[in-house]
Amino acid sequence: MKNIEKIKITLNAKIKEALKIISDGRIQIAIVVDKKGKLLGTLTDGDIRRGLLNGLNVDSSIRSLVFKKPITVKKNESKKKILKIAISKNIYQIPVVDSTGKVISVHVLNELIKPKNKSNLVVIMAGGKGMRLRPLTKHIPKPMLKVGNKPIIQTLIEKFDQSGYKNFLICVNYKSKVIKDYFGDGSKFGVSIKYIEEKIRMGTAGSLSLLRKKPKDPFFVINGDLLINLDFEKMLDFHFEHNSKATMCINEYNIDSPYGEVKLDNENIISIKEKPKHKYFVNSGIYILDPECIGLIPKKFYDMTSLFKKMIVNKYKIVSFPLGEYWLDIGRLNDFKKANLEYNNFFNNKMNIKLENKS
Repeated sequence: MKNIEKIKITLNAKIKEALKIISDGRIQIAIVVDKKGKLLGTLTDGDIRRGLLNGLNVDSSIRSLVFKKPITVKKNESKKKILKIAISKNIYQIPVVDSTGKVISVHVLNELIKPKNKSNLVVIMAGGKGMRLRPLTKHIPKPMLKVGNKPIIQTLIEKFDQSGYKNFLICVNYKSKVIKDYFGDGSKFGVSIKYIEEKIRMGTAGSLSLLRKKPKDPFFVINGDLLINLDFEKMLDFHFEHNSKATMCINEYNIDSPYGEVKLDNENIISIKEKPKHKYFVNSGIYILDPECIGLIPKKFYDMTSLFKKMIVNKYKIVSFPLGEYWLDIGRLNDFKKANLEYNNFFNNKMNIKLENKS
């Protein structure tokens, strides 16, 4: 049983508070209680992602997302019965309540059911030239630029390692020797690393056509120039939960218009909205693919957007995984400076979250 003091939350909390509690608690659930500690419901990472997709943001209330009828057990319930409940209901966390309905602990079945280390492959795309970051990338590839006194790609590997993923394949091209000399086979970092050497640039998906052996399980693909503070197991759980063939991380992006927006019906003005804010979801450069997706990729330059478009045409089930966590694409010099300023606030071996929307 787990102590619940650090995962308690009230109905008045905001999504950003819930994300922090779920991430820091490392058991992927928040327990919603009243002032007396009585159980009002539960909130999972999946509940929050669905809320974000439905128009909520990190400053929204959790009230509409709380599951108000969770399965519970009493303190002295047998482990055999608890395990039976968990398997039959396909749940991994069960609150323990006393006779008054007050929550006293939580049974976590995740550690018993799932292996600690996962076999899923992580493919890191690290072959680009990083032209927009010149002169910094004149002698080293962009993923090897140091942020927080270590290469960007090292932080990525460490974050996956924290989530239990230890098998890596790095796709390299520009200044590939720098990456290979630094990481080797990965053993000094506690992981396994192999490489795909692109003789010509293959894009964010094309290099997957060069895989000698198709993975048996769903695998991650991530751009090597990202900073992301995510527990990647949550994304894989989301992929399985939705029975998806491919999952794409998306991030909210807001644009504030400096003008009044005029809506027309032919020549007639029907509405005016002063300085509106437009919200978009953008591709965050992080994906999970089922192995069969590889068969759609030609052996030439091919980007991930083209692959997802082909999957849509072929009626594959593909889903979006919305991010609330810190995310930064280091594409320009200003991004690189921003990353170094923010690094220590988000990458201190804790699963911190983004507290404000990036725009």
